[in-house]
Amino acid sequence: MIKDILKSTNHRDYPLPSGHWFMMQKWEHLLFISWPVPIEIMKGLIPPGLVLDTFEGQAWISVIPFKVSKMRVRKLPSIPFLRSYLELNVRTYVKRKGVSGVYFFSLDVNNLFTVVGARLATLPYFHAQMKLSKKDDVYHFSSTSTGKEQVKLKGNYRPIGKTFYPKKGSHDYWLLERYFSWTFKGGMLYRSDLHHKQWEIQHVKIKLEELALPMVPNALFGEEAVLHYAREKVALNWMIKKEK
Repeated sequence: MIKDILKSTNHRDYPLPSGHWFMMQKWEHLLFISWPVPIEIMKGLIPPGLVLDTFEGQAWISVIPFKVSKMRVRKLPSIPFLRSYLELNVRTYVKRKGVSGVYFFSLDVNNLFTVVGARLATLPYFHAQMKLSKKDDVYHFSSTSTGKEQVKLKGNYRPIGKTFYPKKGSHDYWLLERYFSWTFKGGMLYRSDLHHKQWEIQHVKIKLEELALPMVPNALFGEEAVLHYAREKVALNWMIKKEK
């Protein structure tokens, strides 16, 4: 399986990272919810060293709830209390020195051990109360972070139609095919590289009951979101590096 993933690179715009991958994760039932955001608002939210990446002159923010399973470090067995948890990411789209990726505002999980370990690794993880269930063909998801500035998401969604691969140059491809991420801590910028096979996605119908992203005004989410669903993906992560 790992060899097949590493051989699948035609969908990448950049070569694989050097060295060995460090950690493997399986992601399940990923919902991508993306909204356009005015450039002038988003510019003030990203740290020095990054510039906004835009699509047809528009900045974007995405919220991604999903389940992590089968997480393990290279050459080690998975640890029972760390191998599976729920996660919700909030990200925008950025570039550094011509390389496109994402900047994470927050990564919420319902596993305290993951929060502690990730923060030691400079990642902005926060603990949250989260639930994911399925009834018939509808998924129900809720998440409320426990910090002062709470990220909240509650709703249900249903994948529809056949699966497809986003075409290079399309908006779907631009939003999804990202293999570099940055975080900012203590005045320093850190980069994480990852790799997986190309996204195979479906369209999705969604009903949002609650949404709160403290980093941007809620009034911005009046516009209809761009939605994608992916059933699963095995991802390989490399060691986090401090940017020079």
